[in-house]
Amino acid sequence: MSLFIEQGPIRPPSEATSLLLRLTRNCPWNKCAFCRSYKGDTFSRRGLEEIKNDIDTVVEMCRLLHKISRQSGFGGLINRQLLTQIYKSGDYQLFHIAIWLINGGKTVFLQDANSLVMKNSDVVEILKYLKEQLPSVERITTYARSSTLARKNVEALIELRLAGLSRIHVGMESGSDEVLTFIEKGTTARQHIEAGRRVKESGISLSEYIILGLGSKRWAQEHALETARVLNIINPDFIRIRTLTIAKGTTLEQKALSGDFEEESEEEIIRGERLLIEHLDGIQSNLVSDHSMNLLEEVKGKLPHDKLTMLGTIDRFLSLPESEKQNFILGKRWGLYRVMNDMLDASQHARVSAAVSMLKKENRLKEAISQLKNKVI
Repeated sequence: MSLFIEQGPIRPPSEATSLLLRLTRNCPWNKCAFCRSYKGDTFSRRGLEEIKNDIDTVVEMCRLLHKISRQSGFGGLINRQLLTQIYKSGDYQLFHIAIWLINGGKTVFLQDANSLVMKNSDVVEILKYLKEQLPSVERITTYARSSTLARKNVEALIELRLAGLSRIHVGMESGSDEVLTFIEKGTTARQHIEAGRRVKESGISLSEYIILGLGSKRWAQEHALETARVLNIINPDFIRIRTLTIAKGTTLEQKALSGDFEEESEEEIIRGERLLIEHLDGIQSNLVSDHSMNLLEEVKGKLPHDKLTMLGTIDRFLSLPESEKQNFILGKRWGLYRVMNDMLDASQHARVSAAVSMLKKENRLKEAISQLKNKVI
């Protein structure tokens, strides 16, 4: 019988090789208009013994992998040959642990959407047990809602840090109260600020997620400026950029279909990104574009040092002739381009140009780009 641990459906891209340990199931809020991750699922907290049993199972899985490695002639090493062997066996949980080990077994992500809604003492106990049983672990991270963090005092957050919690990922989405109300975030700009400042004061690393385009045409400028204002007050360690795609079956899709939400064009979204970055002042955050949904993934760097370089990259795109903008947008959404310099490949450029011409002739360019974006989420 295969060993098994319970895991949730999502984690940040930066935690791709982390061990996924589930503390809570789904999301206690689950009302955000743009999100479909946990729709139809009930929130619950897992018991301490359940979670500890999963940690014990991970320890057993590690032992099993080293045993299989020795039996396979790999001397107990977790190497690429062993990964291939485990993958072919169809035991994908064991494969997940093998991936974690081959990357050092150093990082853990606590699932699901808001693990810190659990009692602080319970989370502390889990963190300590995790570090005791898996001593290779160096970084432990989790998602949390600002509304939850704003109810914790700095002393409680320090307890979590001392027990091993390294970083908290927060979905700020916007710093505009108008936008936050419209998307039913259940959090205010003031709560974002209060939560962020407490996390920073506790010494825990803070990642804030921002969604470009979330202000729609109605609040485009306010979304950028108010988000920059809130970020300037918090000074998070990381600002992680995401780009809005309206997912099927969400409340936001209904708002868009009714005309209550007018989606921005790709160029308008990039202009909003420029306005946001332009107004980020007095902070030492790492701005990260770690999602393929972002049109300009190359816009990234350390503030304030790389601010002009980031703005220059955006201006390079905005200064392109319209035909070249369309070429890059379609090529990026098609997966043929990653950065603007990829357009220098003459054969790829010609291939994309031919597709742009055909789609424009059929009046389907905007529709095709939208469909390609939806395949990513």
